[in-house]
Amino acid sequence: MNTSHTIRASHTWLRLMLLLVALLVLPTAQAQQSTAANLQKLDAYYQKALKDWDVPGMAIAIVKNDSVIFAKGYGVLDNKKGGQVDANTVFGIASNSKAYTAAALATLVDAGKIKWTDKVKKYVPYLQLYDPFVTENLTIEDLLCHRIGFQTFSGDLLWYNTTYSRPEIIQRMRYLEPVYGFRNGYGYSNLMFITAGEVIEQVTGKTWENYIQETFFQPLGMSRSYTSVNDLKGVQNVASPHGFDDNKKPKATTLTAWDNWNPAAGIFTSVNQQAQWMRLQLNHGKYKGKEIFSEASSRNMWTMHNPFPVSKQAEEANPSTHFVGAGLGWFVSDYEGRKLVYHGGGHEGMNSRTVLVPEENLGVVILTNSMSSIMTPLGNYTVDQILGVKNERDWSQFYLDNMAKAKQAEAEAAAKAPKEKKKKNKPIRALTDYTGTYNSKLYGNVVVSLKDGKLHLQLEPAPALSGTLSFWQHDIFNLDWKNDFALLTPTNARFITGEDGAISQLRLDANNPDFHFSELDFEKVK
Repeated sequence: MNTSHTIRASHTWLRLMLLLVALLVLPTAQAQQSTAANLQKLDAYYQKALKDWDVPGMAIAIVKNDSVIFAKGYGVLDNKKGGQVDANTVFGIASNSKAYTAAALATLVDAGKIKWTDKVKKYVPYLQLYDPFVTENLTIEDLLCHRIGFQTFSGDLLWYNTTYSRPEIIQRMRYLEPVYGFRNGYGYSNLMFITAGEVIEQVTGKTWENYIQETFFQPLGMSRSYTSVNDLKGVQNVASPHGFDDNKKPKATTLTAWDNWNPAAGIFTSVNQQAQWMRLQLNHGKYKGKEIFSEASSRNMWTMHNPFPVSKQAEEANPSTHFVGAGLGWFVSDYEGRKLVYHGGGHEGMNSRTVLVPEENLGVVILTNSMSSIMTPLGNYTVDQILGVKNERDWSQFYLDNMAKAKQAEAEAAAKAPKEKKKKNKPIRALTDYTGTYNSKLYGNVVVSLKDGKLHLQLEPAPALSGTLSFWQHDIFNLDWKNDFALLTPTNARFITGEDGAISQLRLDANNPDFHFSELDFEKVK
């Protein structure tokens, strides 16, 4: 036997094995180095954007291949009191909660307790909409994809700071007139998700809050996640919401408990905890090997149930996007050849966004204590960097530039507008003529009273919504809201005369993107 030949053969075999191992390890090491470089680049980008957008605080987490590869906080909890934001800071995620409500219904479908196509009236017998046909044919899927016929945000004043219960809100929806045909358009509806929460309660015998806690928070280890502002009492490391002051600078405010809207937007959590939710979603309903909802339900929630056109503006911003629409509790579109599943959230003083790229096992969540739109460009830029998109667009600057152009155009239009002539500084009739109770079938009563020589207005269903009226012109008064809520905008009270010349109606006029005061037709109670 030739020993030297055997040794040489062994060495040759060993070198081949080492080379093979090196070839297997090298791509992994390169990928890890590339990912680390991307995360460092993103970290720097986030820090710069925080300053550019003048946002008090935010937190961001990224999930890739069932692992949390990035989770970090930036800025402060409160721009007056300070406090460092970290990955465990609790924020309101607002309408990102809708995906939880949809998934809760999915668990009931999987258990055979309901069907997606079941009529809602079967579970919520007190449901009554403007159109009897829609009332009888509205399905559970219809509740979750914004195709009921309402204009976007229709009826939201029914939950905003009111004492109405969820059943009372649902019963009042019969006065809301549709603006497009049933299943023939798009109008974002919080009220339909409030109704979806009632379906869950009727079927399970548990409150929506308890069912979400038991079904998702507990198995996912989301121990610092909450379903009401009231649950935050005594909780540490909670971000303060921020509106804007008169100079458009962030202004810290306080959170208000709107438990009647919780199934639409009531969850509070951190990016570390929301990352676990994204892992569940990206694994089609499984978390650490345990099935919480089925893959079939996952795919149904991510299916486009209500398509709508891609706007020219959206097409210019994202040329690779060809379709967009509503899934169940999510929105779906395409981007750079991949499917996107996403949703945003707008609380009073907190905006957020969750983005999933299922084919890449990628999820991104951005939570902020600001009413700015920073979360959208940061989500876009993060996806670009992780996917290696070559356009290298600076999404943050792109959005800032567009906002600056819009602001400049607005200022130029205002400068060209004819100047208002000085109006008479006294009303044309006695202040007592305006006083009384005015009723809206949809909303309830508003009371106008005279105190200390001033008119005061109070929305009875919402004790926090009141203010004083100062004369502007004719029978129109400026409403100075008592509470400086971030979602309220300048509002006028316009009194309308009847055939006898006396005041008979009241309208509240506001250029408010979130609430339709025009839906409230107040008639003076005789």
